[in-house]
Amino acid sequence: MLFDSHCHLNDDQFAGDLADVLARARAAGVGRIVVPGVDVASSQRAVRLAEQEPEVFAAVGIHPEAAKDVPAEDFARIEALTSHPKVVAIGEIGLDYYWDAAPRPEQQDVLRRQLELAERCQLPVILHNRESTADLVAMIESFRGRVTGVMHCFNESEAVAKRCLDLGYYISFGGPVTFKKADDVREVARGIPAHRLLAETDSPYLSPAPLRGKRNEPERVALVVAQLARVRGQDTEEVARQTAENALRLFTKVETL
Repeated sequence: MLFDSHCHLNDDQFAGDLADVLARARAAGVGRIVVPGVDVASSQRAVRLAEQEPEVFAAVGIHPEAAKDVPAEDFARIEALTSHPKVVAIGEIGLDYYWDAAPRPEQQDVLRRQLELAERCQLPVILHNRESTADLVAMIESFRGRVTGVMHCFNESEAVAKRCLDLGYYISFGGPVTFKKADDVREVARGIPAHRLLAETDSPYLSPAPLRGKRNEPERVALVVAQLARVRGQDTEEVARQTAENALRLFTKVETL
């Protein structure tokens, strides 16, 4: 009973062996997977994959690295996809000031428009944040009480986590929580309320230890859950159950495990 709340199965790295990847995930007990888009094309691929695989659900959105010169019709295409019964969130969206692939005001405008979409569609958001914390938190605070979601692959301070929790967001951890030098991430994970904790792989990226550097796969959400259990002093099955229940509560259109 594992739920990978963020996995890019629509990435080209899975084009040659997706059936095997999914078989390994099922064998590891992964019952549900959310596949986010990063632009219109990958969002459409996520939806097609969700149509083909019963355990897969899609999120649709425009990532900050794809936020430069977004044509109006792309926002319309993303909105059209939200009516699909297996689209459970708007994402992966957010801000990224590390790569700065799009000007910051443009990133902020694209994010704002998608938060407005999430409010209209009554869907949660999946948020990406890299070196943009102050602006991102300010943006979601402006939608307080109207939009909630998940802070994906959380790598910020306890203080930032508290602000996000106060806004109703869930906090998700992936492979980095297992990394040798990630004591600060583990310390934050220790203090997240049990009912707001999620687990993810962010496959094909950020494979957990001891497989760091290899292509990541959804089966490895089991390694993330095991590490969270160790950090929090809980039973692994308990954390697996809790993170799955939390994901089902957040992504309300996902069918029960």
